[in-house]
Amino acid sequence: MQLFIGNKNYSTWSLRAWYLLSKFNISFKELQLVLDTPEFYEALKSKFPVQKVPALIDAELTVWDSLAICEYINDAYLNGAAWPSEIAQRARARSLAAEMHSGFAALRNEMPMNIRAKRHVELSEQAKKDIARIDEIFSAQQQSYPNAWLFGEFSIVDAMFAPVVLRFKTYQVELSHAAQAYCQQVLACPVMQSWINEALKETDIVDCDEAGEEIS
Repeated sequence: MQLFIGNKNYSTWSLRAWYLLSKFNISFKELQLVLDTPEFYEALKSKFPVQKVPALIDAELTVWDSLAICEYINDAYLNGAAWPSEIAQRARARSLAAEMHSGFAALRNEMPMNIRAKRHVELSEQAKKDIARIDEIFSAQQQSYPNAWLFGEFSIVDAMFAPVVLRFKTYQVELSHAAQAYCQQVLACPVMQSWINEALKETDIVDCDEAGEEIS
């Protein structure tokens, strides 16, 4: 199995698929490409219908889009273990994952993931609303599953929200106590620490993701 990813410092979508595979100890070959370079598009164009990462090859099958990859891995390798086992909680987890997948546009645009940096940005009202909604999600799940993953055990929804946690750290976002407790759960995860450490070693610069003013 091969997983194509972008820069670990910047590529939020890559992190989601990589995190799920790594957290469940599924063997795969990581193929990293530098974002926004001719080599990036050249490496992908003959294999996938869209030139975006993450992208997965498993034998003769190709899968693209982070959530589609996570769903495939869950079906093919995990016997459903990457979603909560109880049907109502599974439905809620899927709803939250889909909300993350398609929503929070202002937050994404104004706070690009940049693990190496510590930045300040002036946020729009919509971005502040996005942050408040995510704080609400994290806090509500912490009430149900204190000091644990969003649904107790690690699942796809945790992988989907992981890049937001890293954004909050970069831009020094103030959260409620409960939401911050969840963020600490994510940041303390050894698998996440592995990704962060690799990101800190990178030197490539993607200008469009270098938002805000550096905090000394």
